[in-house]
Amino acid sequence: MVITVTVIGIEVTEFPEPHQPRRPHLVPVARRARRLAVLGDSTAVGLGDPLPRRGGWRGVGPLVAAALGVEPDGYLNPSFTGARMSCVRTDQLPVTLAHRPDVALVVVGMNDTLRPDFDAEAIAADLTAVLRELAAVGTTVVPVRYHDHAKVFRLPSSIRRALSARVAELNAAIDAVVEREGVPCLDLATMPGAYDLAAWSVDRLHPSELGHRMLAAGFTALLAESGFEVVEPVSLTCSGGAEPSTVAHLGWLVFKGIPWLWRRGGEFLPYAVAIMWHSFRQRTR
Repeated sequence: MVITVTVIGIEVTEFPEPHQPRRPHLVPVARRARRLAVLGDSTAVGLGDPLPRRGGWRGVGPLVAAALGVEPDGYLNPSFTGARMSCVRTDQLPVTLAHRPDVALVVVGMNDTLRPDFDAEAIAADLTAVLRELAAVGTTVVPVRYHDHAKVFRLPSSIRRALSARVAELNAAIDAVVEREGVPCLDLATMPGAYDLAAWSVDRLHPSELGHRMLAAGFTALLAESGFEVVEPVSLTCSGGAEPSTVAHLGWLVFKGIPWLWRRGGEFLPYAVAIMWHSFRQRTR
């Protein structure tokens, strides 16, 4: 319709705006992850979730790979037991960069808390380098921040306080890096069931199969929020793994667990003594 209006003797013809078709609402399409890398320590290796017939370890990595639909040739796990944050940067990062993963999970830090040369600033610098170098090749990286492991592993009260203080220092360093770099981070302390004994293997140091499944579910939830397609949600029903026998439990504790605790306890003891002395002085003032 054409409308003509006379304003102070001047005819003004107005042409209405042409009809604009309504644009359809666009729904973001989830991105498919083709390559996945898992970096870190013994938890990243999969300890606590053994495969049948001594087939090694499964753990969080393969569970996340299955959930994302990553094929075997797209999955990389250069993690190893005892790794620290510096190991991830110097030993595991180069091969991961060559893999050019769409997604990388970083599970490391607890070994750092038990060492006498613990250095929160160095840990933050190493994590920053890992995140930035992977981001430069287009990788979405998800690190973790830790639960208070002193609530899981029974320790004398003074050593428990010392370990809790170290974990808090570690988390503060991780939090600062995560906030600055703007990456998603899995908070193990807020995961439902994180402190249930069923989530932990007999050594109370590594997740059980259920614990690894909980980790995988947490990771995939964050990745879905980051725009990745979750082809098959992680089930919390245990299957496909091997239930460790009592003999296997005892063998691990005797030949691996106790020697590990002896070594790490000796390294951690001076820090625990310092915490005890500080607490004593605070009470006597």
